[in-house]
Amino acid sequence: MMKKILTLTVLLLAFMTLHAQSDKQAIIKVLETQRIAWNKGDISGFMQGYWHSDSLLFVSSSAPTHGWQATLDGYKKRYPGKAAMGTLTFTILKIDLLDKTNAFMLGGWHLQREKDTPGGYFTLWFRKINGEWKIVVDHTS
Repeated sequence: MMKKILTLTVLLLAFMTLHAQSDKQAIIKVLETQRIAWNKGDISGFMQGYWHSDSLLFVSSSAPTHGWQATLDGYKKRYPGKAAMGTLTFTILKIDLLDKTNAFMLGGWHLQREKDTPGGYFTLWFRKINGEWKIVVDHTS
């Protein structure tokens, strides 16, 4: 009986580890898809990583922005063309799966542009919505 319990426990832990790795890879893929869209000058494609909801929260150094459309409008205003967008890279420092549908990410961002190289850090709250990981809160500075 003890062997069965031990075997079951090991199998359950292995399954949970595989599931966690799968979720982390899916979250990383959201950022990679955003990076590719950004570097093509496609802000609308970049926005597909965000929760398409009025409840989306984007916090920057200037002010919080509520809603997907307002966040899109803010990006378009701050980055009016490909030259302003530059080439984006991310550095992922940490991903914590909080439960089956929530995750936290800490990372860095860097833009390479002709005249400057701005960058900073971000914290993202991801939520699994309808089977897809989406950013529901973005704090970028």
